[in-house]
Amino acid sequence: MTMAPLLLGAIGAAIVGIILWDAFETILVPRRIGRRVRLTRYFYMWTWRAWRVFALRVGTTSAREGVLGVYGPLSLIGLLACWALGLIGAFALLQVAATMGAGLHGEPLGRVLYMSGETFFTLGFGDVTPANSVGRALAVVEAGMGFGFLGTVIGYLPTMYSAFAEREVEISLMDARAGSPPTAAEFLGRIAAAPETSANADDMRTWERWAARLLETHISYPQLAYYRSQHVNQSWLGTLTVILDATAVMLARDEADAVPQAQLTFAMARHALVDVTQIFVPRYRPGAHERLGSSAMTAMRERLAPTPCALGHDEAFEERLTLLRRMYEPYAQALAAFLLFELPPWIHDRPRRDNWQGGPWDRTLNAERGAPPRAEEHF
Repeated sequence: MTMAPLLLGAIGAAIVGIILWDAFETILVPRRIGRRVRLTRYFYMWTWRAWRVFALRVGTTSAREGVLGVYGPLSLIGLLACWALGLIGAFALLQVAATMGAGLHGEPLGRVLYMSGETFFTLGFGDVTPANSVGRALAVVEAGMGFGFLGTVIGYLPTMYSAFAEREVEISLMDARAGSPPTAAEFLGRIAAAPETSANADDMRTWERWAARLLETHISYPQLAYYRSQHVNQSWLGTLTVILDATAVMLARDEADAVPQAQLTFAMARHALVDVTQIFVPRYRPGAHERLGSSAMTAMRERLAPTPCALGHDEAFEERLTLLRRMYEPYAQALAAFLLFELPPWIHDRPRRDNWQGGPWDRTLNAERGAPPRAEEHF
């Protein structure tokens, strides 16, 4: 046997092994993969860079979010297509190597690729068949692999989309609890965040579990990070940042010792943020902007003054808050810059309506009924 069949066979076998291992790690391994050389990593790195450049050229925010919202589902289809095409091409090389090794006259490469694709998708036309027993054995292996590949994909997609739907339910619930987009000031003000209330602990416990689920799903399925929320001013990263902002304020207050659940929620949310960030942004880059300036701090004090979560004016509070912010804000800002998310402010500079308070028919209905009080006046 000459070197050419051996080389083709080795290349084909190597491609099959690389793709199968990459698919195994991406679909079935429920943990973050530390190895940097991976097909899936390079696929998302190259395609996301190109998509970001294209999205940044879009003028309006809503149109840009529409473009970015397509990337998640489209990239998943593209990844599966790359795996399938790679396996088809690899088995075509193995068929050519088997034919050449037996000293037989092989089919043109185009027909061999056609036979490989036909076998992989188990079509069974039979118009092109392997030339020898080794080729027939390869066809059986490829057909079984194609059947298993399609079955795994069929089971993979519902699982991932179920995780996406579960994530989005809690993000939608944040709309009425913290505004659109959500802010820490609105979140603390609306839930009347008094340390002694059981309602506050229940809210914190709910968001602790949400952060834990987000950590588990986004490490198992990192592609979920690219999936955008239904509304332009909502995102999973924005919601996670607001949870951290709000719990940081609660822990920085003098009464922080009375809120043990806030400590648990802060720890879980930071854990989720740090681990997910490491998947996409492995290196720290300084230079992020200040999210909580003096004017925003003054406005937040005014907003929370009439509530049980009024902020103190002492320097110790601001020092504690600054230390807590340094634990998570660099990660949130780095991940937001990479994924093109806009982090929510600590407080809005002017009153804003929530998503639920606006509708396309409101102006017409108000005109017909003589402009009755708006819904938010009863909220």
